[in-house]
Amino acid sequence: MTDLTVENLEIWASGQGVNFVSDEAEAGYRARAGRIADVIQLKVPDRVPVVPSFGMFPYLDNGLTCEEALFDYDKADRAAMKTLRDFEPDMFIGSGYAFPGPMFEALGYRQLRWPGREIPAHYIYQFVEREYVSADELYHGYLDDPSDFMLRVYLPRTCQALGPLARMRPFAESFGYYLTMAGSYAYFGRPEVQAALQALMKAGEESLKWVGTIVKQAQTIMSLGFPTFWGASSAAPYDLVGDWLRGTTGVMMDMFEHPEELLAVMDRLVPLAVRLATEHGGRGGNPIVGFMLHKGADGFMSPDQFRTFYWPQLKAVMLGLIERGLVPMLLFEGEYTSRLETIADIPKGRCIYWFEKVDWARAKAVLGDRVCLRGGVPPSLLFSGRPDQVRDRVRELIDTVGHGGGYIVDCGIWFDEARRENVRAMVDFSKSYGVYD
Repeated sequence: MTDLTVENLEIWASGQGVNFVSDEAEAGYRARAGRIADVIQLKVPDRVPVVPSFGMFPYLDNGLTCEEALFDYDKADRAAMKTLRDFEPDMFIGSGYAFPGPMFEALGYRQLRWPGREIPAHYIYQFVEREYVSADELYHGYLDDPSDFMLRVYLPRTCQALGPLARMRPFAESFGYYLTMAGSYAYFGRPEVQAALQALMKAGEESLKWVGTIVKQAQTIMSLGFPTFWGASSAAPYDLVGDWLRGTTGVMMDMFEHPEELLAVMDRLVPLAVRLATEHGGRGGNPIVGFMLHKGADGFMSPDQFRTFYWPQLKAVMLGLIERGLVPMLLFEGEYTSRLETIADIPKGRCIYWFEKVDWARAKAVLGDRVCLRGGVPPSLLFSGRPDQVRDRVRELIDTVGHGGGYIVDCGIWFDEARRENVRAMVDFSKSYGVYD
């Protein structure tokens, strides 16, 4: 392990720079963060950490609708902090899962459907995947000028309020000799463009409000003795193309019809994905960088395609972060058992692999000496099971995956409508049964 990674984990676990409310809170923080730092480095901590992946659960459990959580930042904050005090996990996400509805509403954002608007108030927001750009537009326009592509092609299609930006003159043609500049900015005088700029300003105001709430909340979470969930986020280049631009069908077809162009775009996205984390990473001193991996699972592509179009570019992003002393935490959504040998090719003790579905015994055998493992409690068990069934599952996971360290108890994905008594069983039993001798 690089000295920088060790140093970052030690600084984070020490609570340096945190204004704790008491000596007890400081001791609790150091114990919890130290526990996480140990399992990342494949050491044996005092007990198995438990980090519930609270999705909308804090809000629903405390009597809010999803609409209230997304559109009233103060209500979301109060509900999240109550959940923190009730369950005392080893890390906590706070209100980070309740994104700022007013900001997206100001933009007329088309990629999400909002509770209380397009869907009932008690539903979680829904992602709307489409083919927002054609293959020709992406593989020529993006490579030619990525910033112009995002401003004049992508944003006008995904944000209704920004539609007028599609008719703007490229900025690359709007500078130089003063005769060129004289007419280049006339577009900004048009009413529809000014309306788009006003929408951006409104979105910016809402974003500032939300960020202010989240930052203050994170400081409070740490001051009470709890590490935050992560310090930054990033993504796999293949998912950046498939989730946001081409859609699942489009990017799958591109592997056959435009393989070289797809690889070229993903290569361009690697440094961007690194910057997504490094320019905003380390919030609260937390070196963990979260990845939500959507389209690399078994059934989405063959093993050969995974080794060509998904893993090499993702690994390049991970190595870029590891070189900077950050810790990639990958949520592998979907079944990943067939990928275990491939994704084992990563430096030892640098990452957290968080699985939704996997053969856990095999995952421990293949990856146990390489990365920290996380997950294993099915969300369906928290939704519809009994506390004794939850405890049985946690016991099985700790016995199978937790021996020798390097394991975090959690669900395999965010949970929303779980039964409170089942979440309580997962947390409390992990803390009692997961103690190492």
